[in-house]
Amino acid sequence: MTGMAKPLALTLGEPAGIGPDIALAAWLQREQHGLPPFYLLGDAGCLSRRSKLLGLDVPLAEVKAEDAVAAFATALPIVSTGHIATAQPGQPNDTSAPAAIASIEHAVADVQSGRAAAVVTNPIAKSVLYQAGFRHPGHTEFLAELAKRDGIVPQPVMMLWCPTLAVVPVTIHVSLRDAITQLTTDLIVSTARIVVKNLRERMGIKQPRLALAGLNPHAGEDGALGHEDSAVVAPAVEMLRGEGVDARGPLPADTMFHAAARKTYDCAICMYHDQALIPIKTIAFDEGVNVTLGLPFIRTSPDHGTAFDIAGSGRANPSSLIAALKLAAQMASAKTA
Repeated sequence: MTGMAKPLALTLGEPAGIGPDIALAAWLQREQHGLPPFYLLGDAGCLSRRSKLLGLDVPLAEVKAEDAVAAFATALPIVSTGHIATAQPGQPNDTSAPAAIASIEHAVADVQSGRAAAVVTNPIAKSVLYQAGFRHPGHTEFLAELAKRDGIVPQPVMMLWCPTLAVVPVTIHVSLRDAITQLTTDLIVSTARIVVKNLRERMGIKQPRLALAGLNPHAGEDGALGHEDSAVVAPAVEMLRGEGVDARGPLPADTMFHAAARKTYDCAICMYHDQALIPIKTIAFDEGVNVTLGLPFIRTSPDHGTAFDIAGSGRANPSSLIAALKLAAQMASAKTA
């Protein structure tokens, strides 16, 4: 992966969080893990101060994106966004939101212009962004807005990935009551189509196998425990099969995630947030990767938050970021093959 022609664009994330910590740690472990070249979009001063606080010897090189690959072997390349980030670890301030937003915008611009192969995002603090007037529910929706073409915003699909499991929730950050209301056959089908397209084109799986979870316990127990599975989920499975997709379901969710079951499918399509995230965070809490499908560019992210309580302490684990960088490179290579 170190021979990639284009680097990955890594965002700063919330400057007061662990984004700077894990970016520095990932660069230090670049040879150990065979990481692809990447550059961080942000404020070199912020990274320099965090490096000193952590006692790390990380040379920084302020470069243009096109010079990042050449610099990567001997320094962590920093591409300036023009926004300073002065927040102390665990203490966001008024520079945090502008720095985080500018980093995301620049990363998307770089991948759209061909300067970067993919976007990898460090964690943001939504509450900090909201206080600054940020109007999107989160990272994913903001990225979809930035990807808008001809006034059309693409449907973003969240996939959580680790080497032994990939899961996609059809409904995401809504209450369970609202998830049941929002769940429709059309939404399940459109989500699954995006998953299949991306598994084929960006992950090299020629014939993706999907396992669709039932909404209710025991997938409804033939209607005894609810009719949504027969009325909403089952028709989606039949539509997908009619399109030539290898789809099974609705399946009882409580028997879908043991080791033997996981070998029978490439992605589990789940009906609500926790149904998808509990199994993968149990299996791979430190190595899981958040992947946004449905965008015209590749985006991966560590599957954790800003962790203000340990920022600047040296206790942040870079494993999820390392996995996100490696998966982004893998997907970029598959796309260009």
